[in-house]
Amino acid sequence: MIDEPLERLRTAARRTRELALNRAATGLGHQDADDDAGTINTDDALGFNPFPLLEAFHHNGIRVVVIGQVAGIMHGSTELTGDLDLLWDGDPAHAPALAAAFTFVNAQLADETGNPMAIHPDSFLRPKVQFTSPGASGDCCTPTLPWGNLHVRGFLDRAITAVDPGGLEVHYVSREDLIQMRRALGRPKDLRRADELEDRQG
Repeated sequence: MIDEPLERLRTAARRTRELALNRAATGLGHQDADDDAGTINTDDALGFNPFPLLEAFHHNGIRVVVIGQVAGIMHGSTELTGDLDLLWDGDPAHAPALAAAFTFVNAQLADETGNPMAIHPDSFLRPKVQFTSPGASGDCCTPTLPWGNLHVRGFLDRAITAVDPGGLEVHYVSREDLIQMRRALGRPKDLRRADELEDRQG
């Protein structure tokens, strides 16, 4: 049986790669994304494929929750994206497995100001690190990252798990929590996508 959220994501990632296939590189990454259009217009859309990293999390036994527009797509959003945003619990005991997963996909890390960082368990204990990899780039956050009045740690507990026929498990934030995150960020793309999710929910 095909898991619909994962099939939606596979289809969207394929469409993103096709859309960006013949587009000239701009030198812009997810951190440079326009607040309205999002990362679909950046170089991170080139070759976008989040599954190698999601599979690395699964095989290394680290529970990471997908947030952002990839989670939106899994909930049925039709907007494409070129980045993968992630949330994990920030427990130091789980950091080595997280580092192993990012190492496996040949990722590179940077702090919030763009300074390169080593892939080391301690690097992931920051509120947020940026990552780039051959298939997907984005932000990897812990609940200590400020989200206004939101209690993000609870989002981890309420996350949904999608399972494909091969046994891959992908955890993603619930629709209700994703809408709250969108409203808290408040950028044009976030408000538009929150409206879309609410319309689909209705």
